[in-house]
Amino acid sequence: MDNDKWLVQGDDRVSLAKLNAANEFTEKFGLKLSEEDGELLLTERKNILKKQERVEFGEGILPKLIFAFCDSPYIYQDNYTDTLGRLQEIFYMYKNETLDDIPDDELIEFMKEQFDGSCQGSVDYLEDTSLAAFARESRFGLHDLREEDDEI
Repeated sequence: MDNDKWLVQGDDRVSLAKLNAANEFTEKFGLKLSEEDGELLLTERKNILKKQERVEFGEGILPKLIFAFCDSPYIYQDNYTDTLGRLQEIFYMYKNETLDDIPDDELIEFMKEQFDGSCQGSVDYLEDTSLAAFARESRFGLHDLREEDDEI
């Protein structure tokens, strides 16, 4: 065993077990990740984190994305793995774009609202339009101003 990779391998086993456990919940929506799909998504996570120059400890964002998006009318078994992979990728990209000022749960909530709403299930539209505007607003402080206006 390579001594430099023992932590990563242990983390992968735990993460894979959590993805498999999520299947119990998502099956009622007709969605299930196979063992291979889970491994693929975890491998993609590593590549995305490297590409986005991010470090992350723990299970990552994938379980939260699964639970948030599993009831979407635009996700079905045939596009489930691909959609999760893309959502994971744009999540990390927009964490960088928003300068990590937006909490994970808030970003996921916004992504879900847009995905099911104006994006009508298009991950490309979500990435290129909705999230791009959201990131601009966040960087220029407009996101915070809107929240303050709502409280008045």
